[in-house]
Amino acid sequence: MSGDSSDRINLDAPVWDQNTFIGRLKYFAWITDPRLSVCSSSRLYEARTLLQQYRSGDEPCGTSPKSVRQAQQMYLSAFHPDTGELQNVIGRMSFYVPGGMVLISGMVAFYRSTSAVIFWQWANQSFNALVNYTNRNAESDITPQRIGVAYVSATGCALVVALGLKGGLAKRASPLFQRFVPFAAVVAANMVNIPLMRQSELLDGVSVYDQAGVRVGESRYAAVKGISQVTLSRILIAAPSMLLLPVLIEGLEKKAWFRRRPFLNAPLQVLVSGAMLLVMVPVGCAIFNQRSCIPSSRLKTIDRLDMKEIESRYGHLPEYVYFNKGL
Repeated sequence: MSGDSSDRINLDAPVWDQNTFIGRLKYFAWITDPRLSVCSSSRLYEARTLLQQYRSGDEPCGTSPKSVRQAQQMYLSAFHPDTGELQNVIGRMSFYVPGGMVLISGMVAFYRSTSAVIFWQWANQSFNALVNYTNRNAESDITPQRIGVAYVSATGCALVVALGLKGGLAKRASPLFQRFVPFAAVVAANMVNIPLMRQSELLDGVSVYDQAGVRVGESRYAAVKGISQVTLSRILIAAPSMLLLPVLIEGLEKKAWFRRRPFLNAPLQVLVSGAMLLVMVPVGCAIFNQRSCIPSSRLKTIDRLDMKEIESRYGHLPEYVYFNKGL
C-alpha cells in the first residue's frame, strides 16, 4: 500500500462535477482524447488491474496519484461503464475524432459523383452503427437481426436523402448548397440509426436506479429520453464540420493560389474537420449528463409500473431515478 489513507483517490467519485456543463466538458475531453485510441490492449488491461489493486489497497509500492489517474483515464475511455468489457477500438469515443475527420471530409469533398456519395454514406453509417452499438446502454440486449435492421435502415435512409437531394433540388441549386447535402443525409440517418440500433431499450426499457444504485425497475420513457439526447448530441458534434467546412472550401476554391495547388484540398479538409471534432466531441458528450435522471412519477404515468409494489420491495419511493443514457 502506498500513501496515507486520507490522501487516497476515491475512484467512485467524479473527477469533475458532472452536474455542471464545464465539469462534464473537462471529463469528456479527458476520456475522449484521441491519443487514448492507440493504447494497446495490454496497457488497458494493466490499467484495469492497477485500479483493482488500488481499490483493495494492494497497489505496487510507490504508485503515484498521477499513475492512478492515468490508469483511470485509460479505463474510462476503453471499458464499457455497464459491463466493464473492453470496447472495440473503432467504436470508442476516443476514436471518434480520427474516424470522423476522414469520413466527414470525404462526404463533403466527394459530393458530385453518385458512386462517391454511395461509398462515403455507406462508410459513415457503418462507422456510426459500430459507435452506436459500442456506446449503447449494455444492460438491454440486442439481437443480430435487430442490428442488421438498424444498419440497413440507416444506410438506406442516408442514401435516399443524399441521392434524392443530389438528383432533385440540389441539382438545380448552387454548388455551395450542394455541399450541404451530406449533412442533411447524416442528420436523417442519425435519427434512424441510433433509435434502431438501441431498439431493445425502446421495446423493453432500460434499468433505472435510485440515488444509492438500487435497481428500481425498467423504464421505456428513460430509453426515449436517453436516445433522444444521444441523437441530438451526435448531430451537434457533426454540424460545425459539415456546415462550416463547405463554406471554407467554397471560398478557398475561388482563390487562384488554392486552385493552383489542388493537392492541398484533401489534407486541409481532413485537418479542419479534425480540429472541429476535437472540440465538438467533448462538447456534444457534455451537453447532457451521462447519468441521466427522470422523476419517479413518470414510471407510474408512462411506464405503468406498480409504485406501491416498488415501495414495498425497497422500503422507499425515490423522487428521482437514474440511468445510463449511453454516448
